[in-house]
Amino acid sequence: MYDHIGLKVKDLAASRRFYEAALAPLGHVLGPHDDSYAGIGPADAPALWLYAAKGTKGPGTHLAFRAPDHKAVAAFHKAGLKAGGTDNGGAGPRADYSPTYYAAFLIDPDGNNVEAVCP
Repeated sequence: MYDHIGLKVKDLAASRRFYEAALAPLGHVLGPHDDSYAGIGPADAPALWLYAAKGTKGPGTHLAFRAPDHKAVAAFHKAGLKAGGTDNGGAGPRADYSPTYYAAFLIDPDGNNVEAVCP
């Protein structure tokens, strides 16, 4: 549905480490980047763009990334925690969303709620 998302982040290096690690199990890689921005997504089409913006602190955003299976959801959660994310709900079913909804949630270094979901 969307073409790309841009997030302003207070620490580009920390956010880049988090998203590179957490999204690798979902097939996403680091694309174009320098000291002021980083693009992450499929190898040929980065769609998540991180922009350095010192002093920025918003109310937080929710991002949900589609995962191919339950194993990838669990790997996203584990890699994201190791890369500095905060647990916001481990991998598991979310029957209150739908009978087959399976997801994990992390808080990124800027306070955004990041989800991997296998509906």
